[in-house]
Order: sequence, then C-alpha cells, then structure tokens
Amino acid sequence: MKLAADHRKAVTSDHSDAILNALPNPVLLIGPDGKIVDANMAAESFFDVSTQFLQRQLLKELVPFGSPLLALIDQVRSSNAPVNEYKVDLGTPRIGGDRQVDLHVAPVSERPGHIVVMLQERTIADKMDRQLTHRSAARSVIALAAMLAHEIKNPLSGIRGAAQLLEQAASPEDRMLTRLICDEADRIVTLVDRMEVFGDDRPVARGPVNIHSVFDHVKRLAQSGFARNIRFVEDYDPSLPPVLANQDQLIQVFLNLVKNAAEAVVDLGADAEIQLTTAFRPGVRLSVPGKKSRVSLPLEFCVKDNGPGVPEDLMPNLFDPFVTTKPTGSGLGLALVAKIVGDHGGIIECESQPRKTTFRVLLPMYSSPKDQKDHDQSSRDDVAGTPLHASQDAK
Repeated sequence: MKLAADHRKAVTSDHSDAILNALPNPVLLIGPDGKIVDANMAAESFFDVSTQFLQRQLLKELVPFGSPLLALIDQVRSSNAPVNEYKVDLGTPRIGGDRQVDLHVAPVSERPGHIVVMLQERTIADKMDRQLTHRSAARSVIALAAMLAHEIKNPLSGIRGAAQLLEQAASPEDRMLTRLICDEADRIVTLVDRMEVFGDDRPVARGPVNIHSVFDHVKRLAQSGFARNIRFVEDYDPSLPPVLANQDQLIQVFLNLVKNAAEAVVDLGADAEIQLTTAFRPGVRLSVPGKKSRVSLPLEFCVKDNGPGVPEDLMPNLFDPFVTTKPTGSGLGLALVAKIVGDHGGIIECESQPRKTTFRVLLPMYSSPKDQKDHDQSSRDDVAGTPLHASQDAK
C-alpha cells in the first residue's frame, strides 16, 4: 500500500511539473525564508538561469533593491489573501534594464508560509503599440519621398550637368570642386531613391518560405563581405514550419539586421559574435481590420550581437526614419525593415543592453489554402474590423 501511495504521489508531482512548465508565464514558489523553492521553465527563461540556480537564491537577490514585489509578498503573508500589482519594473543588469510585468501573488494554503508568484510580461502588448508607431513613422515619409523625387532629383540632374560642363575647362584645383559637386549630387539622388521605397504600396507577393534558407543565404553574403572575420552562432528549430513571406524581402530585412550587428561588434576583434536563432512561440495573435480571425505570429527570428548596445535615448525611436548612431548613416535602414515586417503582418522589436542586443521579428506561418479556409470557417463568429491589438496566450 505504501509503494502504491508513493507511486501516486510521484505521478501527481510529475503532472504538476508538466502543468507548471506548460504555462507561458514565469511562476516562482517562495519559501518562508524568502528563498526560491521551485520555478517553472518560463521563469528560467525570464531570469536567464536554471531552476537549480534559482533554488539557491533569495528572491531579493534577483529583483531590484526595494522592489514592490517584496512588499507584496509580505502583504500576502500577513493577510493570507492574493494580491495583484500592475506595471512593475523588475529590470536588472542580469535580465535587462526594462522588464515591466504584472504581478499575481497568492498564498499556498497547503504549505503555510509559502507564496506563489506569477509574472506576466507586458512587453507583447507594448510591442504592438510601438509597432503601430513604427509603421506610422515609416509611412510618414511617403509623401515626402514623392515630393523629393520630383522637386529635388530634377534640379540635381541640372546641377550635375552644369558641373560636368565646367569640369571640361576647369583647372586641376577647380576640377576637384566640380567632382565634389557631382559626387554630392549623386549621393543625394541615392538617398532619395532609397526614400522612394517607402512609397511602394503594392501588395506583397507572399508564399511559403524556409527561413533557414534565408538565414543561410544572408550568412553567406555577410561572411563573404562585411562580416568576414565575425563568428556566427546558429540556434535553429529544425521543425519550424514555413513562414508566409516574400523571400527577397526577408533577405533584405535580415541582411540589414546582420549588417547592423556586424558594425556593432567590429571593434571586438576575435570576440565579435553574431547569433541567429529561430523558434516557435505560440500565443502572439493580432486582430487585423478586414479579417474575421486573429492572425497568429508564432514564428520568432532573432539576430543577436555582443556589441556595446543601442544608446538608451535612441531606443524609443529606433525604427523611425533618419534615426541612426552611424556618423555616415542615413537612418533609413531600420525604418525600411520596420515597413517590410509591417507589410508582412508581423512585428519587430529591439532589446538592448551592453554585450547583448537582440532584434526579434515575429511573423505568421504559412498555411495551405484548404487549412486557411477551415480556419476562417471555425472563426467566423469573431469580430471583424477591430483595431490592431494583441492577445498573449504564451510568452
């Protein structure tokens, strides 16, 4: 009888662990002494350490000094009632400087003195709001691009032609000036040509794309040129389904991100590293005007580097046109990336701290016309035409 009871207890424990690890939100069990007794896999990912490491720590060693979470735990212990708190910053140098979460703290009646803490990151919902801003900012230059194409390119061609005529009879000293005029005119035309891309509102031709083929192509291009001496690390999910995208535009997106990463680590020498990762992250869904069902964005593609990071004052406007940290940069590269990702129905976000900068792209996966028809039929009661927003079913 004792063996049977022990077996049932072990099975129950295994089931409990499986349920906890299936939860997308970080969950911690805190003991009476403030030590972490247990944690699920989402907590490991949030704090970027193993459960074994967490179990050796006091909670106060992992959160900012004077964190409201510690006061909430004391409040729950004294009142023996659950408490919620919203938009609490748990950012630390270990896990990142900006990690806002909603806190759900409750006592464990079966284990006196023990407290369970669940964290729900706010980043997904906030990403949607920022992505709308990114798309709006990228499209805000459409009218400007159209105006520049007509009002600047035509006069520039006349200026360049006049400089070439003057060059024929100019002295060697003056010829340097006429050549400078031509070069600068060409540079401005190139800049205007790049801006005209924002005015291209034609529908994007999309189909099933193997993201690993895209990454391999981008990696070959990078290693044959600007990233020749940089080490690449790949962490791919080999079972990933195809992404619904335009392959040429995806190459453009990730080539731009890898180029930015390469420029960020160029001064690190042999320590320079770029990491490419792919993963399946179910749970991020968008409600899009004109769609009866919410669009899922389960495919996560990341470009990471160990450079110095993005200056904090640039982070809120990183994907806006003309925002750049490069002395000779135009600031249109990331704005174009944001536009392309937005045209694909996805989102892009940057998380940055010294030695760890991540550009994360979330995109929809490809489904066959039959699968899409069945999905639309099952979702026909959903509300159509709602504003863009997200629901987070998983981290």
